[in-house]
Formats: sequence, structure tokens, C-alpha cells
Amino acid sequence: MDGAAETRRSTRSGVAGLLGAATSGLFGFVLAVVITRGYGTTGAGAFFAAIGVVTVAAAICTLGAETGLIWALPRRRAGAAGDGARALPVAMIPPLLVAVLVAVGGAWVAGPLAGRLLGSAGGPLLVVTFAAVPVVVAMNLLLAVVRCVRPMRSYVAVQFLLLPVARPLLVGAAVLAGGGLLAGMTGWLVPAAMALLVCLILVAGPLGIGAGARLRPRPGDWATFWRFALPRAASAAIDAGSMWIGVLLTSALAGPADAGVFGAVGRYVLAGQLAMQGLRVATAPQLSRLLGRGERVAAAAVHRQLTGWGLVLSWPVYLLLAVFAPAFLALFGPEFTAGAAAMTVLALAMLVNTGVGNVQSLLLMGGRSGLHLAAALAGLLVTVGGGMALIPAHGATGAAVAWAAGIVTENLCAATFARLVVRQPLVDARMLAAAATTVAGVGLAAVAGLAVAGRDIAGLLLAVATLATVCVGLLTLSRVRRGIRVTMVQIRGQAPAGAPPRTSKGR
Repeated sequence: MDGAAETRRSTRSGVAGLLGAATSGLFGFVLAVVITRGYGTTGAGAFFAAIGVVTVAAAICTLGAETGLIWALPRRRAGAAGDGARALPVAMIPPLLVAVLVAVGGAWVAGPLAGRLLGSAGGPLLVVTFAAVPVVVAMNLLLAVVRCVRPMRSYVAVQFLLLPVARPLLVGAAVLAGGGLLAGMTGWLVPAAMALLVCLILVAGPLGIGAGARLRPRPGDWATFWRFALPRAASAAIDAGSMWIGVLLTSALAGPADAGVFGAVGRYVLAGQLAMQGLRVATAPQLSRLLGRGERVAAAAVHRQLTGWGLVLSWPVYLLLAVFAPAFLALFGPEFTAGAAAMTVLALAMLVNTGVGNVQSLLLMGGRSGLHLAAALAGLLVTVGGGMALIPAHGATGAAVAWAAGIVTENLCAATFARLVVRQPLVDARMLAAAATTVAGVGLAAVAGLAVAGRDIAGLLLAVATLATVCVGLLTLSRVRRGIRVTMVQIRGQAPAGAPPRTSKGR
């Protein structure tokens, strides 16, 4: 496949991922409102801490196998006569065994942990949380398979529609029925079981399961797969738990109320990252194929294109979050505006995160999980060390400063490693121009809102209206319209008129 075709493919997948991520972000925000409004700062702190426990535990138990599947399956053949199905036992048996052990052991030690992390209602809540770990692990593994063997829309339907839509509905129903934290957490966990069943149905056909496909691995399959996956096991736990480690540290060192504020701030920060997440999940299998064939030029081109998209879509969100933090947090309730400084700090750090793009995917899909782990460990050490030093005196703000420092450290390390591995430019003039234009446009809108109405809701609304006006003005520029036309042509899967085919054979 030539370079132009790869770019068109990444465009179509990227758009599907972005649409799914937008839906997930919307309903993730609704879920955060339901939790914070339904349970208050202390209850929300316990709820977010419980989510943190299951998220971090599941990430640890997965052992990096979900990324291993995304790396391995695009390099195998699907169908009854292929060798793709042989990867399933290799990837799934060890994580599920570990998950069962963690579920049993976690439930056993839940009592001593519950009082400190989750407050007086924490015992049964933590037991249910640990019991759900095997289900969440199995769901994550099968979602990775869906990404590789089904069209992007199938993954989007489960990960970005079923899960985020069902959770606020079920948690909200628990709140309206007068249920406590245990009922609410059950409402958060049930959609994972639903998604697991859907994924089982989706992957059986393409892999030929039940139609003669061989499930028995060859001896070499185990060594090849786990040589890649094991370094990813640690970095996956760090990635999944980056925010939740802060929540748990804040809960332990400053109390559930501060943890509730920090958790609410984190929901906004992670929502702004959904554009990059949507692009990453859409193109990771494509990057694995390209880098597996040594086509570094094409892989770098895909990375630069999607980083530019992510920057234009994410930076306005983070700049507005930084400037109008009090207005955003007031939507959760007046007691949450204490996290305004924390949100500003984290939003500025996320400009670095989104600005370097999905450099982590380049490392992982290039088979360099060890380098990815090194970057993740550097960020974790900074986050935990900073949190231990800052949280006792500064609460949620201290946790935010520590996490921000970890974010910047990890991303700068990963970007450096990716540049050395791919040996192609990861930044170009278009990306720099997009960054400058975005900062200028959002800066103008923010200044207008601040000058007239300050950092409250009125200032935010004025800034958004001004930004919308700026965007409409940009659409009158012929260069911008031409870029949009090219993108739409790529989405339809056609080459632009008069464009010669390009090949990418970088080694």
C-alpha cells in the first residue's frame, strides 16, 4: 500500500475514532456530574478511589497483553486457516489467572484498606470492586482483539458507546433509587460484563473460532509474545493508573474530600485527551503493520498528520480549562471550585502531552516496549515522589503539581525515544503553524471573556462564542477550505484529483 493510501486509511480510522471519543467524552462528563452531584465531595472521593482500584488492578493483571495483541494480530492471518486464533490462549490465560488471584486476595484484604481509602462505607464496596477485576481484564483483552479483526466502527460501538452510555444511566438509576455507593459502583461495573459478551460474539467469526481455527499455540508463540508484552505490563499499569494513583494518594494523605475534588478535576483533564485517544486506538494496528514492514517514512507521516489533528482539537479544550477552571468546576457543585488551581496546572501540562502526539504508540507498535516502560517509569517516579512531598500540605493542588510534572517527564522522554527509533521527523511546519494558530485564536477568545466577565460561567460562554466566531472566520480562508476538502476526500477513500501516488519504503 502506497503512502497516500496509508494516509487515507489513517484519516478514515481517525475520524471514526474521533467521533467515538467525542461521544465517550460527553457521557464521561455526564457520569462525573452524576457521581459528584449524587454523592458529594466525600462520597465522590470514595467512588473515584474505587474506580481507581479496579482500573489500576485490571491494568496490572492484564500484563501488557492487550497491547501485545494489537502488536501481534496485524502481523498474523485471520480466519479458520490463519494463525491469528493461536494468539488468544497465549495472551489471555496468564492475565486471567493473575486476575482471579488478585480478586480473591484483594477481597480478603479489603477490610483493612477500606477505612483508609474509601471511608466508613468502603468494606463491601472494595470487595465488589476486586471481584470485578477478572471481568474487566477479559473485556480489555477482547476489546484489543476487536480493534484488530473488526472494522473500527465495531470497537467504537463497544468502547465509546456501550460503556460510556450505560454507566451514567445505571449509576444515575442507583442514585435516583436512593442506593448508596455500593449500588452506584455496581452500576459502573455491570456494563463491563455486557461489553465482554458483545466482544466474544464479535471476535469469534473473524478468527474462525468454532469453524476449524487452531487454538493450540506453538511453543515459540509464548516466548515471542511475552518478550514484547512483559515490559508493557508495567507501563500499562502506570498509564492506566496515572490519574488514579493521584486519587489514591490524595485519599490516603489528605482525605476523601480532597480526593473527590482531585477526581473531579481529573475527569475534565482526561476528557480533553479523548481526541488523542480516539486517534490512537484507530491507527495503532496500522502503525504496527507499517513499522513491522520497516516503512518508517509512512509511519512518521501518519503520526504527524494525526498529531496535527489532535493538537487542533485538544489544545482549545485545555487552554479554556486552564483559564476558566472555576466555571467548569462549578458545574459539579460549589464545593468543587477549590480545585481551580489544580485544573489550571494539569491543563497546561496536557498541552505537552497532546503536543508531542501519540509517541507512545510509535514505540509500542515498533516493538520497543522497553523504551516505553523507561519513559513511563520516569513519569511515575516524579508523580509519586512529588505527591508524597506535596499532597500532605497542599491537598488536591499538590497532587496536580506532582501529576503534571510526571506527565511532562514521561512525554518528553517518550518523544525523544520515538525520534531515535523511527529516525524520521515527528514534527513539521504544518504542526507548528497549527499550534501557533490555535494558541492565537483561543488566546484572543479567552482575553475577551476575561476582560468582560472574568473566570466565571459568563466569561466562559463569551470566550466560546468569540472562539466560534474566529473559527467561522477561518473557514473563509481558501487555504483552510482546501485542507478540509482534502480531508473529506481521504475520508471517502479517494485520492485527491491530480495527486500522484506516493510510495514509502523507509527502512
